[in-house]
Amino acid sequence: MDPAPEKRTEGRPDEPVSKKDQIISLYLTGIREFEDLAMLTGSRPSYVGDVLAEAGLAEYFDLYTSTSHPMNVYSKFFAGKLGFKDVETAQRSVDVIDQRHRQFGVAGDRAGQHHALMMALTMFNRARWTGKEEEAEVFRRWLTARLEAAAP
Repeated sequence: MDPAPEKRTEGRPDEPVSKKDQIISLYLTGIREFEDLAMLTGSRPSYVGDVLAEAGLAEYFDLYTSTSHPMNVYSKFFAGKLGFKDVETAQRSVDVIDQRHRQFGVAGDRAGQHHALMMALTMFNRARWTGKEEEAEVFRRWLTARLEAAAP
């Protein structure tokens, strides 16, 4: 059983301190490891990262970070262009990923190609973990073909 939430000492005393407020407060006192903050607040490290990124205190990216938040110089090529609402949307997304992957390949930009692969894997996981198996399959097939092409 989870312990009762801490009570605020200022403001309304009967209002519990939110996990978000706890994370930010602990971070500002010098606890910087996401895993430590997660353990202390009973949260997942990904939630800690999201809270700190939203507060402008840390950079954080994971499976669920929107493509509109740039991770690196390659993010702009995919921002607002990927989705998996239905199979057709997933295929259009794969077309965007494939076009960029090929362009990066022609330029010899391995980091760009890696980012394209990472975007396809991210979209695959987002689709399958939200129950969109057919849409996930579109990304899986593209990824599998790229990995098979890279095999010795």
